Formats: sequence, C-alpha cells, structure tokens
Amino acid sequence: MERAQERTAGPRPDAAFTRPAGAEPDLELLVHGVGGTTPEEMLGDPRTVRITGDDTAAVFRRAADVENVENAAAGASTAAGTTGSARSTAGAASTADAVGTSDAVGTADAASTGHAVGTDAGGVPRKGPVQEAYVWCNLTSGDGSRALWLLLLPFMVVNLAHWMRPAAPGRPRAIRLYGLLVRLIALTLTVLLVAAACEVALDLVAWQCAGVAACAGRHSWLGFLSPTASDGGWWSLPGRRLALAALVPTLLVVLLWYLSHRTWQAYESHRPMSHGREPDTDGSALARPGFWYGRRLVARLRGAHTAAGLLTVAAAVAVPAMRFDHRPGGAPALDTLGRLLAAALLAGTVAVVSTVCLRGRSENSLDQRLDRRLVQGLPLGALGLLLLAVLYAGWSRPGWRSAGRLPGDPAFAGLMLAQGLLVVALALVAAALHRRHPDRRAGMRGLGGPAVALLACALGGVMSGGVAQRIADWLDGTRALLDGPPVLLTWQASAIPPILAVLLVLIAALGVRTARLARAERDRVRHEHPGEPEDPSRTRSIAQVRAMATLTDRVPLVVAVLSATTLVLGAAALAGALATGESPDGATRRTFEALRAVAETSQALGSWLVGVGFLLFVTWGRRAYKDASARRTIGILWDVGTFWPRAAHPFAPPCYAERAVPDLTWRMATWTERTGGRLVLSGHSQGSVLAAAAAWQLAPSVRGRVALLTYGSPLERLYGRWFPAHFGPPALAALHHDVRSWSNLYRLTDPIGGPVHAAPDAGVDVDHEPLRDPLAYGRTPEHPLPAPILGHSDYQADPAFARVRARLLSRLAPDVPGPRPDPEPDLRATGA
Repeated sequence: MERAQERTAGPRPDAAFTRPAGAEPDLELLVHGVGGTTPEEMLGDPRTVRITGDDTAAVFRRAADVENVENAAAGASTAAGTTGSARSTAGAASTADAVGTSDAVGTADAASTGHAVGTDAGGVPRKGPVQEAYVWCNLTSGDGSRALWLLLLPFMVVNLAHWMRPAAPGRPRAIRLYGLLVRLIALTLTVLLVAAACEVALDLVAWQCAGVAACAGRHSWLGFLSPTASDGGWWSLPGRRLALAALVPTLLVVLLWYLSHRTWQAYESHRPMSHGREPDTDGSALARPGFWYGRRLVARLRGAHTAAGLLTVAAAVAVPAMRFDHRPGGAPALDTLGRLLAAALLAGTVAVVSTVCLRGRSENSLDQRLDRRLVQGLPLGALGLLLLAVLYAGWSRPGWRSAGRLPGDPAFAGLMLAQGLLVVALALVAAALHRRHPDRRAGMRGLGGPAVALLACALGGVMSGGVAQRIADWLDGTRALLDGPPVLLTWQASAIPPILAVLLVLIAALGVRTARLARAERDRVRHEHPGEPEDPSRTRSIAQVRAMATLTDRVPLVVAVLSATTLVLGAAALAGALATGESPDGATRRTFEALRAVAETSQALGSWLVGVGFLLFVTWGRRAYKDASARRTIGILWDVGTFWPRAAHPFAPPCYAERAVPDLTWRMATWTERTGGRLVLSGHSQGSVLAAAAAWQLAPSVRGRVALLTYGSPLERLYGRWFPAHFGPPALAALHHDVRSWSNLYRLTDPIGGPVHAAPDAGVDVDHEPLRDPLAYGRTPEHPLPAPILGHSDYQADPAFARVRARLLSRLAPDVPGPRPDPEPDLRATGA
C-alpha cells in the first residue's frame, strides 16, 4: 500500500489458542479520517502487521501484539499435552515462516485478551484493549489514475445532490421524483462535457481553423485537413474533417466508460454481509441490506450515459451535413438519409432518457441482477448510429464549405435552459418535502440538494467554457481569424467576476463576525481558567481558534448566497446571449459608457480567470499523476465527496464506502462470532461516518454487542445538516438505540467535529462534555511546556479518551456471552 506499507508479507495460518481463564477479550477497531494516515501512526508503533486485507484497504495490528499471541498460543498448546504440543509446534512454525504478513485473523482473534495484553514499542506493558487499525486511504488516493478523477468533479457534486434530499417518511412518490430529477440533471452534465469536447475538436479545430488558410498555416499538423494547404485533398472536405475530429470526443466517452467500468468492478461489486431486512422505522436507510450494493443501478446508468455521449457526438457530426442537405437544391437522397438518421438519433435519445427514468436503487435486498440488454444494447446501438453519422457526413458534397461557427449556440443554450428548469423543479420538490417534515437543523431549509445541483451545473459550464476559450486562444492568438466558441460560453465566463465579488463581500462580513465572536470568546476563556495568571496572547489564540471553528456552521449561508447569485447571473447570461447573439462587450457597445466599461472589464477578467483556472487544473492534474503527496491532497476531496454511492451519475468517482463498510462489517461480525468478545468501534472524523454506517449494517444481534466511540465527528454538524434523510435526528437517535453503547467526543476548537445531539436512550447521553483544548492553559507539572491547541487532531492524547473507552467496555460487560471454545482449524472463518 502506498500509504500503509505492511512490514512483512506472506500468508499467516490460524493457530490454536486456549484463552487464559477469566480473561475478557477486548478489541478496539480504529478507523481514520480524511487525508489518510499509516498504520504506524494510528497504532503508535513503528512495527505493524497486516492481518487481513489487500493493498487497497487492510486491517493492521502491532507486531508486538501478534508476537504475544503467538507466544501465548505456543505456551497454551505445550501445557495441553504431547498431541496438542505437536500440533501447536507445527502451527507456530508455519506462522513464524510468515511472520507478520498476512492473515493472522484466527490467531489474533483468539487472544484479544483483556488489559495489559501487549507492549508498546519500548517494551512497556500497555493497558487497554488490543487495537486494530483499518486503513482505507488508498481507496481514494491510490495509483496515478486517480488524477483523471479531476475531470469528474461536476459529476461527483451532482451525485451529492441526490443524497441531500429532506427526510420525508411516507412520501415515496415525491422521493422518487426527487431522485429522477437529479438523475436527469446528471445526464445533462454528461451531454455538456461531451458537447464541450465536440466544440473544441469539431468546431474550433476541424471546422473553423482547418477551414481558414491562415489558421491552418500557423498549425502545420492541420495541413492535410486544410483545403488550401492540401490542394483539395481527400480529408479536406468539411464532413470528413468532422468525421475525423469525432475521434476526440468518442475517445473521451470511451475513457469515461472505462473508468466507470473499472471502478464498478473494484468497488460496487463487493458484496455486503447479508442479513434480513429490518422493520421500517424512522431510522436511516443506511441500515438496509442493499444500500451499499448499487452495482445494478450503476451498470444501467453507465450504459445510458455512454449512449448519451455517443449520440451527442453523432449529432455534432451529422447536423452540419443535414443542414447543408436540407437547403434548397440539396441532394434528395442525402436529404432523405439525413431525415432518417435524425429520426434514429431522436429514438436513441428517447431510449436513453427512458432508461434514466426507470426506478432507481433497490435497497431492501442485495439486488444482484443486471439489465444486460440495456447495459450492452444502448451503447452498442449508439455506437452504430455514430458510425452511420460518420459515413453520412463523410459523403462527398460539391460546394460545401466551412464558414462561421457550427450551430453550437442553440445546443449550449438548450442545455443550460434544461438544467435551469430541472434545478427549479428540484427545488420545488425539495421545498415540499421539507414543509411536510420540517427539520430546523437541515441546511438551507431542505434546499441544499438543489443548490448543490445548480453549482454542479455551473462548475460543468465553467470547465467547458474554459477549455473552449483556451483552445480558441491557442489556435488564434490574434482573435481575428476565427469566430471562436459560442457566445454563450463567453457570457458564462463574464459572470465569474460578479460572483467572486459577491463572495468577497460575504467573506468580509463573515470575517467581521468572526472577529467579534473572538472578542466575546476571550471572556469565556478567562472564566474557564480561574486562579491562573492570565496570558493575553494565549487567551487571544484560544479564542481566535474557537471563533474560526464556528465558520463551519456558516457554510449553508455561503452556499445559499453562491447558488442564488449563480442562478441570477446564469439566467442573465442566457438571456443576453439569446437576445443579442453577441459577446457582452459587443452587446453593450451602443449603451451607457459605464455599462460598457463594466461589461468589457467583466469579460476580460472572466476570460483571464477561466484561463488561469484551466492552467491550474491541468497543472494540478499533472502533479497528481506523478506525485503521490499531491494525489493524497486531492484524495481529501474524494474522501468527503465520494462517501455516497453513485446513485445519480455513473461517471462520478467511485464510492469508497461500498468497499470500506463491508470490510468493517465483516471484520466486526466475524470477530465477535469467533471470540464472543467486547468490541469498541472507534472512528475519527470521516472515519466516524464510516463507523456509523458499518454499525447500521450489522445484524441486530451483533450490533447490540458493539460499542461506538466517535471523536471529531461530522455526523451531525455536516452530515446531519446536509443529508437529513440519512443522518437527521431520527436516524441518529435510532443508531443510539440500536448499538449497545455510544459516546462522542468533541472540542470547541474543532472546525469539523461537534456534538451529535442524539436523543438520550435509557437516560444515557451520547455527547461527552466538550474536551479541554489546550489541555493546560499555562505551564503545569504535567505540561511544563505550553500545550498545543489540538483542534481536530490527537483526540487520543486527551486523558478523557481512555476513560470514555473503558466506560464503553464496561457497559458491554453484562450481556456479552462467555468465550466460545476454539473451533477446529478447518471450520474457522477467515475474516473480512
């Protein structure tokens, strides 16, 4: 593993082990958060052993713990007698041959015994449960192909919108309509990306630049496409130039299909642990058996989106030829073929939209069916239509010359209008759902999903316009030879400076508010440390960190302002482009001087910002491909954005939880089944979300034997507000009731973690009182040097952590069954 290097390699057989009398088997399963880490850091030991898993995700233990297990197993077997000794010796020898490399699941589980079971790196006995570290960071920041995921950013954002709907029990039709609208918006994003590739390859390169002698002369590689440079060569006909250029967007569609299919096999195909369907309650859908098994839906949507991309390329190739053939005096045979091809393209579009409109996910059971006719038939049919379009466009047409732009303005305007109408409809549905079951903690009063879907569309538009404008500038640096990209893309770029101006004003207002809050926090900090000499600088630092941590709670305001501004300016850009047919500076040429100056400045600045953004995007992607550290930085974005299954867009980066949640569930279920022991599932930051999802997936009989410890957790502060249908108050209260015991730790200085506000169950509250941060205000005998402000990190350094963990283990004690006898070696489970 790139982030979690195992120390040894090779298979490790289970070994027989007799548990010491009276020992209480305890295990703490650690799950890290965003950004990843190493097992050495998680376990606080330079020597670690992978006991189960692969190079992508695995469970590790300290080597000392595994060695203690081996020694205990050898001693117990020797005391058991000659026969047992021989068997133990053979097992120990095979284990020693593969020390620390692999599946020591049976051996390690058999001796997860009580307190003081191991030693740390210095040989000092360590108290507490045996610790295991589940390292999943390579799921989001593995090999260099992860850099390609940057292309999929708008798809990831729109996929988030699917899961951000308000909670609405008893409204299945409205819920299905919400999901349908998001899937349709996702489909328009695929068409937009492919249309942008067509704009660059077919319009700017093959149609405009290759058709202008001066532009083709500046780029010698276009000489064989130029009618002038090639002296009327075979490839110089407009239709054949378009047919050849269609290879670029076609390869893009194939790349998207490949990435989706590859990740589908690696992520969606991991089967969760089967358990019976639980009664429908107000809890979370994450408890349903099929929630983390969306392979059928992803495969079906992948077929539909692949077909949509190929149909977009076919239309971009065929429409210019159709327009030429439909003119008065055109060839009747070609005109008829064009009309038949247009009808076939329309029929393919209807088939794609109908497939997207089919029922969404099936979560109540593990749905292992595949709609093979749709998965294979749609892309193959679209590919056939594309080949027909290429043959049709490549037919010789005397007198056909390329001039001006291809009809891109109506296409991009239609896409933008469709996206706007779909987003408005989605907002109406979301508002109706929220009114039916209002949740005061939900972000933006239930409108978070529509706002995020709108931002996904805006991000797709900016990326598309940025690529088109940069390529146009590269082809025609003087901007005098070519007509350039559609004017709508210029209007969209011109909207960026006003949006940034609004954001700057909002950031300034939040800065003033944070400064006021920091001044108020100073008094609270002083009152929390009575009798200690005051250090004004120390007080200011603590107060400032606390005030900055509250900015997370203002994210809904930022998203609301950004989405509203984007909607208004996007509508204005669409109206301006359709009404004038000119760029902003041309449309305002005969208006007031001030308005013209604003339009010219906004257009120039917007074009410059798009160019800078495009260069940063390419540079970042290149670094991520070559540099593992840069890839891990990008991986933080995927850690947050790809937790949810691909229910809306099949080309989004894959859902790592569809691998991580089954891993955790299998490990907990098999360990508790084998040992009958006590287990604390310990999750930090995003790891606490994975831990909660895994606890929901456990069978009720196992869930009641597992304690949950979360710290620095965004379960309520982020997920509860933005995903209320799945992490809202009823869902978190149900989780508190279902698990045996749950405690949550947080700090006022933590910008991510916070209380979960789950309703007390049997008088027991989940949230611990806020931990002190820093641990000491001034210098003390325990902290002779100034203690750092920890914020979101190092929760285990707080003495309260060990106390809370011990309390959780004690709550598990009464109903935990006694240790089970070790089964025969050939009947043992192998673990997750």
